[in-house]
This record gives sequence, structure tokens and C-alpha cells, in this order.
Amino acid sequence: MARQQPPPWVHTAFLFCLLSLSEAIEIPMDLSQPPTITKQSVKDHIVDPRDNILIECEAKGNPAPSFHWTRNSRFFNIAKDPRVSMRRRSGTLVIDFRSGGRPEEYEGEYQCFARNKFGTALSNRIRLQVSKSPLWPKENLDPVVVQEGAPLTLQCNPPPGLPSPVIFWMSSSMEPITQDKRVSQGHNGDLYFSNVMLQDMQTDYSCNARFHFTHTIQQKNPFNLKVLTNHPYNDSSLRNHPDMYSARGVAERTPSFMYPQGTASSQMVLRGMDLLLECIASGVPTPDIAWYKKGGDLPSDKAKFENFNKALRITNVSEEDSGEYFCLASNKMGSIRHTISVRVKAAPYWLDEPKNLILAPGEDGRLVCRANGNPKPTVQWMVNGEPLQSAPPNPNREVAGDTIIFRDTQISSRAVYQCNTSNEHGYLLANAFVSVLDVPPRMLSPRNQLIRVILYNRTRLDCPFFGSPIPTLRWFKNGQGSNLDGGNYHVYENGSLEIKMIRKEDQGIYTCVATNILGKAENQVRLEVKDPTRIYRMPEDQVARRGTTVQLECRVKHDPSLKLTVYWLKDDEPLYIGNRMKKEEDSLTIFGVAERDQGSYTCVASTELDRDLAKAYLTVLGRPDRPRDLELTDLAERSVRLTWIPGDDNNSPITDYVVQFEEDQFQPGVWHDHSKFPGSVNSAVLQLSPYVNYQFRVIAINEVGSSHPSLPSERYRTSGAPPESNPSDVKGEGTRKNNMEITWTPMNATSAFGPNLRYIVKWRRRETRETWNNVTVWGSRYVVGQTPVYVPYEIRVQAENDFGKGPEPDTVIGYSGEDLPSAPRRFRVRQPNLETINLEWDHPEHPNGILIGYTLKYVAFNGTKVGKQIVENFSPNQTKFTMQRADPVSRYRFSLSARTQVGSGEAVTEESPAPPNEAYTNNQADIATQGWFIGLMCAVALLVLTLLIVCFIKRSRGGKYPVREKKDVPLGPEDPKEEDGSFDYSDEDNKPLQGSQTSLDGTIKQQESDDSLVDYGEGGEGQFNEDGSFIGQYTVKKDKEETEGNESSEATSPVNAIYSLA
Repeated sequence: MARQQPPPWVHTAFLFCLLSLSEAIEIPMDLSQPPTITKQSVKDHIVDPRDNILIECEAKGNPAPSFHWTRNSRFFNIAKDPRVSMRRRSGTLVIDFRSGGRPEEYEGEYQCFARNKFGTALSNRIRLQVSKSPLWPKENLDPVVVQEGAPLTLQCNPPPGLPSPVIFWMSSSMEPITQDKRVSQGHNGDLYFSNVMLQDMQTDYSCNARFHFTHTIQQKNPFNLKVLTNHPYNDSSLRNHPDMYSARGVAERTPSFMYPQGTASSQMVLRGMDLLLECIASGVPTPDIAWYKKGGDLPSDKAKFENFNKALRITNVSEEDSGEYFCLASNKMGSIRHTISVRVKAAPYWLDEPKNLILAPGEDGRLVCRANGNPKPTVQWMVNGEPLQSAPPNPNREVAGDTIIFRDTQISSRAVYQCNTSNEHGYLLANAFVSVLDVPPRMLSPRNQLIRVILYNRTRLDCPFFGSPIPTLRWFKNGQGSNLDGGNYHVYENGSLEIKMIRKEDQGIYTCVATNILGKAENQVRLEVKDPTRIYRMPEDQVARRGTTVQLECRVKHDPSLKLTVYWLKDDEPLYIGNRMKKEEDSLTIFGVAERDQGSYTCVASTELDRDLAKAYLTVLGRPDRPRDLELTDLAERSVRLTWIPGDDNNSPITDYVVQFEEDQFQPGVWHDHSKFPGSVNSAVLQLSPYVNYQFRVIAINEVGSSHPSLPSERYRTSGAPPESNPSDVKGEGTRKNNMEITWTPMNATSAFGPNLRYIVKWRRRETRETWNNVTVWGSRYVVGQTPVYVPYEIRVQAENDFGKGPEPDTVIGYSGEDLPSAPRRFRVRQPNLETINLEWDHPEHPNGILIGYTLKYVAFNGTKVGKQIVENFSPNQTKFTMQRADPVSRYRFSLSARTQVGSGEAVTEESPAPPNEAYTNNQADIATQGWFIGLMCAVALLVLTLLIVCFIKRSRGGKYPVREKKDVPLGPEDPKEEDGSFDYSDEDNKPLQGSQTSLDGTIKQQESDDSLVDYGEGGEGQFNEDGSFIGQYTVKKDKEETEGNESSEATSPVNAIYSLA
């Protein structure tokens, strides 16, 4: 944030007829006066031959002057030439060529004369020249043959144009010639090669001249170079070699000067012009140029270096810039220097230019004409265009060198005097008239002006007047008699009153009075004092990131009687308020800040009398500019040094550089990250891989983001070698049940190390002694067919190129394709109580792949009613599941299958058992509580007990059926699980006794014959002897999976016992 100091004119009052304090008093145009030249053409007047010629000459005087011209010091008779005319009320010449004629015929030196009865004024001598654009002579140029490393100068020799043409070099196809410290154009237009390289043959060289007036470009026939070399191949890898010249067989040489030649030279320059010194040297390596001044330092404020330090320019030369300068050309072989002696000469320049002299009759005066130059100029006086020596004598006039003294001047002394001062480098011509008048004082400005000024400012009140003799002027305030001069007031010679610091009490009416012997004149000025315009809340410097919003404040106080205008400048130029900006009364808002918004913002608060400025700088943090001028050096088989020039960091320091590379074999046009370096470096050694044609670029990074990539470097190819690694991510996976697809991540360009990269793929069954199968593959996959389902294989993939094989690869285990798994084993359904059902199973005997889980589907059913199917998915490690029953009556049908990635395999199906008898008892609880039912059941129980006793007695005696002699099987086998109330059920366990049917309510219904002894056993068979007797085999059938721990038996039922005894 800064309050910018307003320029001096900002707070000054708006004054009418404002005159310079040192300006001479001029005669009002209504009074008689000699001529004065007001406008004329430049001394060296070059014109375009396609246009009419205009030579200007204008003058004022009373009476109005007449004009005539001389050409080459002889009277130029305009009336005799129909092409030449003079503008009305002017002396300007117009030469018209529309009707023909050659402009060159009018070249020469012209001078204008403006005359009235009081004298004659002269213009400068105007040298008229017609611009020339001569054609380049046609010539056939032989090829320029030069040895590599030798110096060379291609001469331009442009045709002599007027003015001199601008010279530049291009190829014949209009491509500019790249210039550097080795190849550059001299000030004379020639093209200098400090040493020629083979690459210089890649183009031709044509000198071009651009002419100013015709705006045309002429092209010289091109030069063709033929470079003789000991190294005929233009290998890009050698171009930036640290010892490039010796690598190409070029002998190194000490510097020598191509321009100027020798060890010393001299140069002359005119004062006020630019001094241009030039030194161009040859040598191998290319020399560096440095400049010095003998006995002192170079003028830092005026000196600057051009053309890769080969030229030194000193602007606006003065006498103290003369002396000895020398340039030093050096390379590692040595150094030489050239001394240039500079002499500063000067065309005449004014020390005291003569001014118009206004005298009253009888007054004395003088004209002074004083000039300097090198050599010292001579002074010649003329009067009315004639040498003073040949003018009529005037006793009141005395010439004393550069001064003319007038005494007791009379009206007859009126004339125009010319002072001509000249030396060999130029001339100066000045007109000054002597006017003798008798005029009482008069005021030249309007009367009763209102002047408004700002408090505390310095202000000047002007009171233009005229009179002869020159009147004296005095100032008064508010009609008071004291003269205002001294203290806070100062009166200048021309009558202006300066008030050094305006105060409120200075407001009032000021009167100026001009007096001479012939009378007096006065004028009044009313002065009003206004409060200053001030910015009391100024914009502050800000730092913003790109895309954010910034607000700059600017609050202003001003005099309410003045109209205020507030506007903004950016970088001291008017700010265009686009759609991203919003200007309000006291602020400026910038939305979506961009890099182009960075700069200084100046708030300008102005009225018609003053203004105030406040400046703030907006710094935009942007992404860095791209690095440039990438160069490869220190070239080796496996490394290279990359150097770059950082771009602008755009106010956010560069934190990192990312070096990327591109190769043109595997992925041309695709850039890969190579390495990352700190933002403080601009040179790094890069490790390289064999057999890669590298190209590099650099990206700069700061906190805002990344720069655009630099332009790519030249290419550098490394030599080949066998691979040092093998492909990664080797896998063997089946895509079908009878194959295995071997895949890997292919190696990139930096790991190929040589041409024709390929892969040797080997495989065999794991844990067998089979020989390795192998095949050579150029891609990144291979499919092995006719494989067993989900069998492990050992796999190896080895890289190979034309230089050899890579290292022995690691062995990777892969598997052939998967298939559907077999059904889970030993699927068991258990019901420990009326609320839950437990399921257990074992893994499939043949998983045929990697199990990814189990799927259980089950549905409740009750007779013909079937519920909604429920699906449960389990992890591959889960082999148990507990289900909560929805009700104690319904049964459940379960279907369980295993899954691989191929899908679900064969399912095993089981059903839950019928609910146990306790369920029936519970369902009939309301009957069992009745007394009659209890008595009935007691009688039945007694009857059954009696029958059992009889049965056991008969068996103990053998009876008719010697069953125990055949097999000693207990009548009712004990099931240990009956004791804890649990029941195991399998497929066969769940089958009811033959001759009975299990209902949904758990009761047993009688079917067929009630006296069948076969029904007593579970699936037992009845057999008859030959005599017709029946042998009943009473056995209890075991579950077919009893050996696996699943025991199941049907509880002994009294009803069954009754059936067996029937």
C-alpha cells in the first residue's frame, strides 16, 4: 500500500493564459511586429517518391508576412513550375507529381523567407532528399567451402538506400537464422561465424534488406555452405558433448578478431548521439567477450550490452564518455584484446539563444548569441536575411562578437536579426527581432476571473500584460494598499504572483496593476480555497491465489462543492472493467483472479481542481512458467547430465522439478516420469537404461500447481545389453475348466535393454517330475490347454532380447481352471428342542477349485402348504448353522450346495423330522386335563402292562418261536439319547414304520393288517420254515452312517408292542 505522489501539475490552479516564468513577453497580434517563423520542416528532409513533396514553412507577423524560397542559395521561382505551388496564407511548398515528373529533379537545399515591412525571418536550410530503394544486383554465388572449426564471414553488402535499410538474415524459405555467441550478425550487416560446425550446412543463408519508406524487403541470393569435416556424421549426441570440438576432430584455437581487425582502432561520435562499439572474435571454443574502459568504469546508467556481449552501446554521449575502451576475447586456449579510442565531437548547441527584443523609443538593449561545440563554432550575424556587414550602417547598433548592443533605439531600428553558428558537424540558426513601440499598459487576460485552489497547495496567479516601455506590476488583496511581495508571496518578472502555501485566509479578491510612463491598467482575480481530495482508506497490497476473489478498498473525502470522480489504473494505464470486475463507490472487486491480473492498482480520486492517488500491488500466485533451453552434457553409456533454465516462478517458489522422458520404440509420444529433484537445482545427472532413444522434458512445480512441460531436449540413444530383470506380476489362472492362462506385466522400454524383446514361458505340474514345457512369446499372455481341473502348476517367465537372456526367473504357482464343486458331505439336521434346528456339514470331497462359500436354501411346509423359500450364504470356512423355528408344527426342507467362482455345485437335500410326541401331548393338553380321559388312560396302561408281562414270560420259556436261539437281540434297544430328550434324524431314520403314516400333527395312523409281525421290526423280513412255522427276526436297524457317529433309533411305542403280540 502506498500513496503515490501526484505529479506537480495535479494540485495547481486552473489558470488562464498560463505563461512559463522564463518566457519572454510577446507582442499582442493586434500590434505591429516583424515576422516570426512558427513551423518548418526538419533540416534533413527525406520524402517518399510515391507521394507529393511537402516542405513546410509558416510564420506570423503584423502585417501578415509574404513568403519566397531559395533553392541551392538561388531564388526559386515558383510561378515558372506548374508542379509547384504555395499554400494560402502560408509559405509551405507543395510539389505535385500526379501529372508526371521525377521527384529526384527537386532534390536540393531549400530555405524559406518570411517578410513584412518590419523585417525578414529565415527558416533553416532544408536539405530535400528522395528516398531510394535500389534493387539488389543479381549474382550467382558459388557454394562457400570451409573447414569445420574455421571462422567465416558472409558479407551482405546491401545496396545504398536512403535512409539505410534494416538488415536481417534468413534462409531462402524465410526461416530466421538462429543467432548465438558463435553465429551472429554484425552492425554492418555481415554474418559472422566464430567457428563453423557441420550442422551449419543444414540451411542456406540469405541477407535481407527492409526499406523504410517503401516497406519492401529485398532478398539477396542465398549462400550455400559446404563444410569439410573429419567426422562426417552429424551425431546429435556430440552436439552438447563437454568436449564437443575434440570429439569431432576440430583443433582448438586461441581467439582472433574478425571485426575490427588488429589490436587497436579509433571511433568518433557526436555529442548527444549513441556510441556503438563492436568486437567479433573467432576461436575454438567460441570466445567470450568482455568490455572495459581504461582508467574508469563503464557508465552504468547509459551503457548496455548487445549481440551476445559483442557490442557495447552508450546512449546520449557527452564529452566525459571519450577515452579508451577495450574488449577482451577469451576461451580456454587464451585471450586477446582490442583497444578502441573514442573521440567525442559536438555540433553547435545553444548556451544563450537570442530572444526577441521589445524596446521603447530611446531605450537601450542587446541581443546575445552564444553557442558551444567541438570544434568551437563560429558566429555570423545577419539582419533581414542579409549579412550584417552588407546592411546599411546604424549608429545606434554595435556588434561585439556574439552580442549586438543597441543604444537610444529609434523606430527605424526595427528589424529581424539572424544568428548563424556553425562548425564542421552542423549549424544552428536563430531569428530574433527588435521591435520599437510606444504602448501604454494593457491587460491580456479576461477580467474578473474566478480561480479555485486547493488548501495548502502552492498556487500561482497570472496577470498577462503588455506595454512599451515594459510596465511594472504590483499585486493587492481586497483593495488594501500594501503590495503583496515577500513572505508567503512572490512576484515573478512576468507579473505572476505565487502563493507558496494556500490557507483559508488567503481566500479573497486579488488586484494586479501594470504601470509605465504612458499609464496603467489593472485586473482582478477572485480566489476561492477548497478542501483537498484525500483517500483516507487506501487499497492494501495483497497476495492471492489464482481463481480467488480480491477486493481493493478506496474510500475518499473531498470538498462537497466539487464533483468527485473515482477511477482505477492498472500498471499506470486505465483499467478496463470487464465482466470479472466490479467497481463500486469505495472498492474494486476482482473475481476469479488470473495471472494477468497481477500488477499495481492505483485508485485515482479526482475533482476538477485536484486528485489523490493510492497504489497497491496485487501479487498473483500462479503456476510456474515452463523451464527452457534444455541441454544434455556429460554423455555416458548409462547416464547423462540434463541442464535447464528455470522459468518464472510467478511469485510462488518452485519446490520441485519433475524430469520426464519419452522413447520412440515401445510407446512413442507417451511421456513417463523419470525422476524428481528439488526446486533449488537446475542440473541433474540422470541414470539411463540400455537401448533407449531418450528425449527429456522438465516440469516445474510450486504450491499452486505444475507448469506446462518444457520443450523437449534433443534425443540421446544408449547402447544395448541383455535384460537385467524379468516381467513382474506373473500369474497362472484358468479361464475354462480345462486350461490355464499365463499372464504377466510386459517390460517397458527402460527394462527391455535391447531390440526384439520376447519372453520364454515355462510350465509343469507341481510336485511331479515332468519336464518343463516352454514356448517363446512376444506378447503378455499364453494359454495352456487340455489341463486337468484345478491342478497346481509351476510357472516361469524369462525375458530375452537380441543381446541375451535375463536372469533366472522366480517360480510362480498357478492353477488350471476351476469347475463346479461336488456336494457337501455328511449333511446333518438336528433338532435339540422345539425352538431351534441345527445344521452341520463337511466340505465337499472334490472342491474342484477355491471354495468361495456355501448356499443354503430352505422352505417350511405343512402338508400341502409351502412357505417362502429363504436363501442363506455362508463363508467357505463355515460348516454349522442354527435356525430358529417359526412354529413348532411345520417341517423344513433344506438344500445345501458349495460354490466356486464357476458357480454352485451339486446340492444335498434333507428335511427336518416330524415333531416329537411331546408336541402331540402339548397340543392335546386340554383333553389330558379331563378326569374321564385320565381314568381311561390308566386302564389302558394296566392292560398293556399285563400283556407285556405275559409276553416276556412266554419268551423266557422259548414258546413256539425260538427267536433267541437264532439271534439274541433285545426287544427294545436302548438309545442313550432318549435320556436327554434329543433326537438325531437322517434320511432313513425319518421313515415311519411300515403300516403306519406320520401326519403333520405327529400322530400315527394304522394301515393295512394290524397283526403283521413284519411291522414290529424296521424293515425286517418274515421267514417261514419248511414245516410252515414262522421265524420272526426281531432286530433293530442301525443307520447306514452309524459308523460315522450318527446313531438313531425309534422309541419303543406301546402301540407297536401291542401290534407285535396280536
